[in-house]
Amino acid sequence: MSHRELYCDVCEGVALFEVPPCVDGHGIDCPELICTGCGAAVVIATFMVPVSRSAEGRRHRPARRAA
Repeated sequence: MSHRELYCDVCEGVALFEVPPCVDGHGIDCPELICTGCGAAVVIATFMVPVSRSAEGRRHRPARRAA
């Protein structure tokens, strides 16, 4: 089993979390974790956010001022 230290809302502090036996075949990369102190379960999820091309391609040009 894999162990991680994370903040537990139930214990109100940092606690040791472990991966339970995963029936989905994730092994140690299972997104489900259980607090070894109180038994609270958490799910770790990651999100991918695409970067907008318009934000990447824009260049800031200073405004021209008349003399």
